[in-house]
Amino acid sequence: MKSMPLPLTPRFITWTLATFFAVLLGLAWGFDPKSWWIGVGFAIALFLTLVGFFDYYQTKHAILRNYPIAAHLRFIFEAIRPEMRQYFFEGEKDGLPFPRDRRAIVYQRAKMMLDVRPFGTNYEVYSEGYEWMTHSISPTPVSKEPFRIVIGGPDCTQPYSASIFNISAMSFGALSANAIRALNGGAKLGGFAHDTGEGGYSPYHREGGGDIIWEIGSGYFGARNADGTFSAEKFAAGAANPQVKMVELKLSQGAKPGHGGVLPAPKVSEEIALTRGVPVGEDCISPSHHTAFSTPIEMMQFIAEMRRLSGGKPAGFKLCVGHEWEFMAICKAMLETGIYPDFIVVDGKEGGTGAAPMEFLDHVGKPMRQGLHIVHNAMVGIGARHRIKIGVAGKIITAFDIIRAMALGADWCNSARGFMFAVGCIQSQSCHTDRCPTGVATQDPTRQRALVVPDKMERVVNFHRATLHELAELTAAAGLDHPTDFKPVHISRRVSSSEVKTFADLFPALEEGELVSGTSNPRWRKAWDMAHANSFRATA
Repeated sequence: MKSMPLPLTPRFITWTLATFFAVLLGLAWGFDPKSWWIGVGFAIALFLTLVGFFDYYQTKHAILRNYPIAAHLRFIFEAIRPEMRQYFFEGEKDGLPFPRDRRAIVYQRAKMMLDVRPFGTNYEVYSEGYEWMTHSISPTPVSKEPFRIVIGGPDCTQPYSASIFNISAMSFGALSANAIRALNGGAKLGGFAHDTGEGGYSPYHREGGGDIIWEIGSGYFGARNADGTFSAEKFAAGAANPQVKMVELKLSQGAKPGHGGVLPAPKVSEEIALTRGVPVGEDCISPSHHTAFSTPIEMMQFIAEMRRLSGGKPAGFKLCVGHEWEFMAICKAMLETGIYPDFIVVDGKEGGTGAAPMEFLDHVGKPMRQGLHIVHNAMVGIGARHRIKIGVAGKIITAFDIIRAMALGADWCNSARGFMFAVGCIQSQSCHTDRCPTGVATQDPTRQRALVVPDKMERVVNFHRATLHELAELTAAAGLDHPTDFKPVHISRRVSSSEVKTFADLFPALEEGELVSGTSNPRWRKAWDMAHANSFRATA
């Protein structure tokens, strides 16, 4: 059978037709040069012909070599695939990392729109993994007072009365200046705290006057010497600001624990350089480890120094739990030195980030609930839980997310992406490209102008207020007075179609001082025996 000439095959017919019309329209235009529509048609056909020529001879894309011109449709459809899926095909419970209904509840509460749902739950309540809160036959009155906790142990001279729902760590640089302004202004209006993230305590945080949790990471941004080491003088100067209510040492973050980072030189603008204390136009390196300490004991001493330099403000640390013996080593360092942090923030591996390698996002670090279970019970096990408050972060959006964390031992919750949604994030997942469509996660001034600060400040306040109102109603429905009264027994999970267990069954608790006195639980005993206060490495 005789084969068809290559220009007439389906693969090349688009290029062939473009060439044919370019020649035909070119001749027609020659006879009638005043006809603008023939001229426009000729220009389009000629352009497509040249595109086909380039496609056929380029060497980077095999599909373009085999399908000149036509293959560009593939790249167009691939580029708009996330938007097509989100707008046309995504169901209420679909969409990652946050499904549509969870994003919608933030938007509705931020805009003070009707946020109730009709007809019944969309969850399959008999499927494995479904979770719910048990309620009381005798509910308590719904609290009208905002839920707050006092953070600060015996060594803290400036304890902080914090909301139990705050803005989690997001750095200036990852977020735009306008996003930081809106978040911090909202925190000021609503009376809750705003964590700076490791990118530094920027002028945009200072503008709003909202309560600040100043996070210090391995780059010591805003408190560093020229060689990248920690500067006690610069830290003390920043921490002395009355706006700073707590100081936080970041060991790791959930989305990429154990991974450092580099802000490329072209992105290190003058304002970012000023905030972080780094040279303009040079790579800004955030190491994967700290240089201010190298052992658990040194870490406790460093936290004590942070507390002293800040004038006695609450000092603590944040981590995504990894090796359990390392956290046990920190516990042993607390016992050996008598130095205790005022708080610990547990970040779950489900936490978000501007950019991280896929392997770290998907497969490194403990999820928040498992990490919280380790930290809470370890503090109970060494007899220190009464003096140390525990915060958590990791996909906290709704009031149920908050009570579920509190049932496992959290004292307060932080939310990052929830508040990002409140200021306009649409989960386009373009944070790493600097092309955020809503001006939230970009340094492009033409893009971030879309984020109108006064309007978004109000939405931040509304989201916080509405979430705490629902939290008060859930607390009352459970017959409790305060969200910290929730215990593991209040939350149930279906583990199969015919079996239900409470969190008390799924997350067994240690007794007060059990680690110190000698636990018989093999899981805890093994990690405890492997830990040593003088090293983060396992001793067995």
